[in-house]
Amino acid sequence: MKIAILLMALIISLSANQLQKVIDRASAGSKIELPEGVFEGNIVINKPLMIVGQGEKTVIKGKGEGTVIKIRSSNVIIENVTITDSGSRHEDVDAAISIKDAKFCRIKNCIIKNCLFGIDLQNVKNSVIENNYITSKELSLGLRGDGVRLWYSNDNILRKNRLYKSRDFVIWYSHGNLIEENEGEYGRYSLHFMYAGKNIVRKNVYKHNSVGIFFMYSKDTIAEDNIVISSLGTTGIGIGLKDASNFTIKNNTILYCAKGFYIDRSPFQPDMSNKLIGNKILYNSIGMHFHSLSINNIIEKNVFKGNIENVYDDSGKGITHSVQNHWSLNFWDDYQGFDRDGDGIGDIPYNLYYYADKMWLLNPNVKFFYGSPVISILNFLAKLAPFSEPLKLLTDPKPLMYEGEVL
Repeated sequence: MKIAILLMALIISLSANQLQKVIDRASAGSKIELPEGVFEGNIVINKPLMIVGQGEKTVIKGKGEGTVIKIRSSNVIIENVTITDSGSRHEDVDAAISIKDAKFCRIKNCIIKNCLFGIDLQNVKNSVIENNYITSKELSLGLRGDGVRLWYSNDNILRKNRLYKSRDFVIWYSHGNLIEENEGEYGRYSLHFMYAGKNIVRKNVYKHNSVGIFFMYSKDTIAEDNIVISSLGTTGIGIGLKDASNFTIKNNTILYCAKGFYIDRSPFQPDMSNKLIGNKILYNSIGMHFHSLSINNIIEKNVFKGNIENVYDDSGKGITHSVQNHWSLNFWDDYQGFDRDGDGIGDIPYNLYYYADKMWLLNPNVKFFYGSPVISILNFLAKLAPFSEPLKLLTDPKPLMYEGEVL
């Protein structure tokens, strides 16, 4: 306590550009309490230390080049400060906060603005990034830095952070992390995994991003109770899986996206499967898009409602891979059947075919006529007296009669 009071008095008496001197003079394990004011950044912390500000008006301002705060020690805590004005060099990963080769660090209740990258973790373990607001520089989407970036960083907790107009929240080569209750808006990939495993992703909310959550070359992960809204544009995806194996994707809501689920060569391992269970796939252009060989997925108890197309398989040439997945107990808003025994399950299977109205899926140029009277008449005639063999996309032997049955 005496050390903290002494350091506080020292900071008040020093000019703003001498914060680094206070850090250098502090004993390991000290707590530095910063008052309101602006303190000059590009500081380096190389010992266990706690820096606590008074909130938004305690500002650590960078020099417009490089990283504002570099942490090169374990057991460092930074709370209740605003961090601004990093450099703009992507190759140097200019960031608000860079933590490297450390563990048991905590960044909490900070505001990060006008910094290229937000919080960059490299080889960081057992640390907590919590309740921070992060936005990048005012650049086009592809030129912004990542709001949060993990590289070979395991067993961390990333909770209740809000990313606004950053680029990505990216997890590379990192395992055992908990990502929960975060928000992302107007970014590119609101959450992006590469070569990562055994992570837990839950209760996050992502809106108006190019892509909601995308898992690439990863395995052994749980994603549950997330909400993805309005991933639009040509790359608009709610949740994507590419070369992903042994995933449990459960109780997520995907709403108003160009593609709800995008499944590409997943599961990748031939002896594994992915479980897509209890998800609400609502009012998307395409509810579930299969690309490349994607079989042996377990798809159960999901709600397909209000999508222009519930399922699309772009295998082409009369080949469909989606039929080789396990479909059961899903609710389909276009199911035409009855439930005579009242058990909540349709008496006949739900079968999804490509008829004439699906020609645009096989030939995108036909999409211009989608919903026109000509296509509607062709579709009616094709079902009444098929002039060609329709393509079967899937069979759900036990379709649910009511949405509530998935709860």
